[in-house]
Amino acid sequence: METSRYRGTLAYDGTAYLGFQRQTDPRTVQGTLERAIQQVTKHPVTVNGAGRTDTGVHAVGQVITFGVVWNHSDDILLKAINAVLPNDIALQNLTRLIGDAQHFNPRFDAVKRLYRYTLYEASQRQPLLTRFAWHIRAPLNGELMSQASALLIGTQDFAAFGKPPSGDNTVRTVYRSEWTEQPETFGVRWEYVVEANAFLQHMVRRIVGMVVDVGRGWQSVEQFEATFRSAVIDHAVTVAPPRGLVLEKVTYGTRNAGDVPAED
Repeated sequence: METSRYRGTLAYDGTAYLGFQRQTDPRTVQGTLERAIQQVTKHPVTVNGAGRTDTGVHAVGQVITFGVVWNHSDDILLKAINAVLPNDIALQNLTRLIGDAQHFNPRFDAVKRLYRYTLYEASQRQPLLTRFAWHIRAPLNGELMSQASALLIGTQDFAAFGKPPSGDNTVRTVYRSEWTEQPETFGVRWEYVVEANAFLQHMVRRIVGMVVDVGRGWQSVEQFEATFRSAVIDHAVTVAPPRGLVLEKVTYGTRNAGDVPAED
C-alpha cells in the first residue's frame, strides 16, 4: 500500500508537556501525537512540526506533517486521531498532500512565525488565567515598553536574547514587535505580538521579561538597548515564564537562500 503525506494545523495546551519535540520522556506533544496516529493507522509514524515549542508553551497554529498508509477519507482520519488524543491536544484540520506539495516541510519552508505572549497586571492572581498568562502585580508603563520593543524591528543580531538551534547565526529579521493593553475588571491584560523570519531559543521569553522590567521601572529603555546591542546573553535578566506564550501563526511562501528555520 502507498504512503500518503498529510499536512495539518495543531492546537495544544502545553502545560503538561515537556515541549513539542519528542524526547526520552514520553510527555511531549510530538510523542503524544505520534502515538495517537499509530493507534489509528496501526503503523509507526514520525511527525514533523514548524516550531519546537518549549516546555509549557502553547500553540493554536502549529503546522505539522506526517506520512501514513490510509485508505479512507481525510475527514475520517482527522476525527479518528482527535478521538484518541488527550483533551489538551487537537488537530484543527488535515489535508492530504498531492504532487509537488508532498515535499512541503513545515519547518524549513516557513518564512514567518507569529508568537503572542499574554500577561496581566492585577493586585491578586486570577485562577482562570494561571495556565495561560503571567501575573504581574506592579503597574506597567506601556509607553516605555513600546519604545523598547520598537528597537527590535528590522534585521539585527539578537544574540542577547538566545542561542541558535544550530550553527552560530544569531541574525534575525523582526517584522512586528508591539504591545496592546485591555482594561479588565481585575486590572489590565497585556499582549505582546512578535513576528519574525526566525527565532532563537527562548528569544521571545527573554524579550518579554526584559521589556516588562522596563515597564516596571527596573531598567531604562537605554539599558535595554545597551543589553540588546551587546549581543551577549545576560543570564541575570528576567525570563518570562512559558505559560503566557502561544505559537499563533506560521506563514509560508517563497524562501530566500539566506532564511533560517525558527525556534521559540
